[in-house]
Amino acid sequence: MNLLLVGINHRTAPVEVREQMNIPEERLAEAVSDLVHREGLLEGLILSTCNRVEVIADARDQVDAEPLLRKFLADCHHCDLGPYEKYFYSHRQQEAVRHLFRVASSLDSMIVGEPQILGQMKRAHAIAREAGALHGPLNEVITQAFAVARKVRRETAIGSAAVSVSYAAVELA
Repeated sequence: MNLLLVGINHRTAPVEVREQMNIPEERLAEAVSDLVHREGLLEGLILSTCNRVEVIADARDQVDAEPLLRKFLADCHHCDLGPYEKYFYSHRQQEAVRHLFRVASSLDSMIVGEPQILGQMKRAHAIAREAGALHGPLNEVITQAFAVARKVRRETAIGSAAVSVSYAAVELA
Protein backbone atom coordinates (compact mmCIF):
# COMPACT_ATOMS: atom_id res chain seq x y z
CA MET A 1 0.00 0.00 0.00
CA ASN A 2 1.27 3.45 -0.96
CA LEU A 3 -1.12 5.73 0.94
CA LEU A 4 -1.11 9.53 0.75
CA LEU A 5 -3.44 12.22 2.07
CA VAL A 6 -3.30 15.87 0.99
CA GLY A 7 -5.62 18.41 2.54
CA ILE A 8 -6.51 21.63 4.26
CA ASN A 9 -8.60 22.14 7.35
CA HIS A 10 -9.84 24.66 9.91
CA ARG A 11 -6.40 24.76 11.55
CA THR A 12 -4.37 25.38 8.40
CA ALA A 13 -6.59 27.52 6.15
CA PRO A 14 -9.00 30.40 6.58
CA VAL A 15 -12.64 29.86 5.67
CA GLU A 16 -12.32 31.62 2.29
CA VAL A 17 -9.56 29.20 1.21
CA ARG A 18 -11.57 26.20 2.42
CA GLU A 19 -14.56 27.50 0.45
CA GLN A 20 -12.39 27.91 -2.66
CA MET A 21 -11.10 24.32 -2.37
CA ASN A 22 -14.47 22.77 -1.45
CA ILE A 23 -15.90 20.13 -3.77
CA PRO A 24 -19.71 20.11 -3.47
CA GLU A 25 -21.35 16.74 -2.81
CA GLU A 26 -23.11 16.79 -6.17
CA ARG A 27 -19.65 16.81 -7.84
CA LEU A 28 -17.96 14.24 -5.58
CA ALA A 29 -18.74 11.13 -7.64
CA GLU A 30 -17.37 12.69 -10.81
CA ALA A 31 -14.37 14.12 -8.95
CA VAL A 32 -13.40 10.87 -7.21
CA SER A 33 -13.81 8.99 -10.49
CA ASP A 34 -11.48 11.49 -12.17
CA LEU A 35 -9.03 11.08 -9.29
CA VAL A 36 -8.69 7.30 -9.54
CA HIS A 37 -8.45 7.33 -13.32
CA ARG A 38 -5.20 9.26 -13.10
CA GLU A 39 -2.08 7.30 -13.98
CA GLY A 40 -0.55 5.63 -10.94
CA LEU A 41 -3.56 5.88 -8.60
CA LEU A 42 -5.47 2.77 -7.54
CA GLU A 43 -8.08 3.98 -5.05
CA GLY A 44 -9.28 7.30 -3.72
CA LEU A 45 -11.61 9.15 -1.42
CA ILE A 46 -12.46 12.84 -1.18
CA LEU A 47 -13.67 14.28 2.11
CA SER A 48 -15.01 17.78 1.51
CA THR A 49 -16.80 19.61 4.33
CA CYS A 50 -17.04 23.18 5.56
CA ASN A 51 -13.99 22.57 7.79
CA ARG A 52 -11.77 20.41 5.59
CA VAL A 53 -10.99 19.22 2.09
CA GLU A 54 -8.88 16.07 2.03
CA VAL A 55 -7.93 13.85 -0.88
CA ILE A 56 -6.76 10.37 0.05
CA ALA A 57 -5.30 7.90 -2.42
CA ASP A 58 -3.58 4.57 -2.64
CA ALA A 59 -1.01 4.72 -5.42
CA ARG A 60 0.99 2.08 -7.20
CA ASP A 61 4.27 1.21 -5.52
CA GLN A 62 7.13 3.55 -6.42
CA VAL A 63 4.67 6.30 -7.49
CA ASP A 64 5.04 9.70 -5.81
CA ALA A 65 1.35 10.47 -5.42
CA GLU A 66 1.67 13.92 -3.87
CA PRO A 67 2.15 15.79 -7.17
CA LEU A 68 -0.72 13.76 -8.63
CA LEU A 69 -3.10 14.76 -5.83
CA ARG A 70 -2.07 18.41 -6.00
CA LYS A 71 -2.53 18.40 -9.79
CA PHE A 72 -5.95 16.80 -9.30
CA LEU A 73 -7.00 19.63 -6.94
CA ALA A 74 -5.67 22.28 -9.33
CA ASP A 75 -7.52 20.69 -12.25
CA CYS A 76 -10.69 20.20 -10.21
CA HIS A 77 -10.78 23.89 -9.27
CA HIS A 78 -9.32 25.23 -12.53
CA CYS A 79 -6.71 27.18 -10.62
CA ASP A 80 -3.04 27.41 -9.78
CA LEU A 81 -2.48 26.01 -6.28
CA GLY A 82 0.59 28.21 -5.82
CA PRO A 83 -1.14 30.84 -3.68
CA TYR A 84 -2.71 28.11 -1.52
CA GLU A 85 0.33 25.85 -1.01
CA LYS A 86 1.09 27.20 2.47
CA TYR A 87 -2.30 25.96 3.71
CA PHE A 88 -1.92 22.33 2.60
CA TYR A 89 -0.59 19.43 4.62
CA SER A 90 0.21 15.89 3.60
CA HIS A 91 0.47 12.57 5.40
CA ARG A 92 1.94 9.34 4.11
CA GLN A 93 1.42 5.71 5.06
CA GLN A 94 0.91 5.24 8.82
CA GLU A 95 0.54 8.98 9.41
CA ALA A 96 -2.28 9.06 6.83
CA VAL A 97 -4.00 6.14 8.58
CA ARG A 98 -3.57 7.83 11.96
CA HIS A 99 -5.00 11.06 10.58
CA LEU A 100 -8.03 9.27 9.11
CA PHE A 101 -8.68 7.56 12.45
CA ARG A 102 -8.44 10.91 14.27
CA VAL A 103 -10.81 12.59 11.81
CA ALA A 104 -13.38 9.78 11.94
CA SER A 105 -13.23 9.79 15.74
CA SER A 106 -13.78 13.57 15.84
CA LEU A 107 -10.42 14.19 17.49
CA ASP A 108 -9.37 16.51 14.67
CA SER A 109 -12.57 18.57 14.62
CA MET A 110 -13.12 22.22 15.46
CA ILE A 111 -15.28 20.95 18.33
CA VAL A 112 -13.80 17.68 19.60
CA GLY A 113 -16.51 15.07 19.85
CA GLU A 114 -18.92 16.51 17.29
CA PRO A 115 -20.70 13.66 15.50
CA GLN A 116 -21.15 15.24 12.04
CA ILE A 117 -17.71 14.35 10.67
CA LEU A 118 -18.31 10.61 10.96
CA GLY A 119 -21.52 10.95 8.94
CA GLN A 120 -19.71 13.09 6.37
CA MET A 121 -16.95 10.48 6.08
CA LYS A 122 -19.51 7.71 5.67
CA ARG A 123 -21.21 9.68 2.89
CA ALA A 124 -17.87 10.31 1.13
CA HIS A 125 -17.08 6.59 1.49
CA ALA A 126 -20.43 5.58 -0.02
CA ILE A 127 -19.97 7.98 -2.95
CA ALA A 128 -16.44 6.70 -3.63
CA ARG A 129 -17.58 3.06 -3.48
CA GLU A 130 -20.51 3.75 -5.83
CA ALA A 131 -18.08 5.44 -8.23
CA GLY A 132 -15.80 2.38 -8.15
CA ALA A 133 -13.00 4.34 -6.47
CA LEU A 134 -12.70 2.16 -3.34
CA HIS A 135 -12.22 -1.60 -3.55
CA GLY A 136 -8.98 -2.59 -1.82
CA PRO A 137 -6.64 -1.62 1.01
CA LEU A 138 -7.79 2.01 1.24
CA ASN A 139 -11.37 0.85 1.54
CA GLU A 140 -10.29 -1.44 4.39
CA VAL A 141 -8.50 1.45 6.14
CA ILE A 142 -11.62 3.65 5.91
CA THR A 143 -13.83 0.83 7.19
CA GLN A 144 -11.44 0.33 10.10
CA ALA A 145 -11.53 4.09 10.81
CA PHE A 146 -15.31 3.79 11.21
CA ALA A 147 -14.87 0.92 13.68
CA VAL A 148 -12.31 2.93 15.65
CA ALA A 149 -14.67 5.94 15.73
CA ARG A 150 -17.50 3.78 17.10
CA LYS A 151 -15.19 2.39 19.75
CA VAL A 152 -13.98 5.86 20.75
CA ARG A 153 -17.59 7.05 21.11
CA ARG A 154 -18.62 3.96 23.04
CA GLU A 155 -15.64 3.79 25.42
CA THR A 156 -14.93 7.46 26.14
CA ALA A 157 -16.88 10.56 27.12
CA ILE A 158 -15.89 12.33 23.91
CA GLY A 159 -19.48 13.18 22.96
CA SER A 160 -20.45 14.53 26.38
CA ALA A 161 -19.25 18.09 25.75
CA ALA A 162 -20.46 20.67 23.24
CA VAL A 163 -21.21 18.92 19.96
CA SER A 164 -21.27 21.82 17.50
CA VAL A 165 -19.89 25.31 17.13
CA SER A 166 -23.37 26.81 17.55
CA TYR A 167 -24.00 24.71 20.69
CA ALA A 168 -20.66 25.81 22.13
CA ALA A 169 -21.51 29.47 21.38
CA VAL A 170 -24.86 29.15 23.18
CA GLU A 171 -23.14 27.49 26.15
CA LEU A 172 -20.56 30.29 26.30
CA ALA A 173 -23.25 32.97 26.07
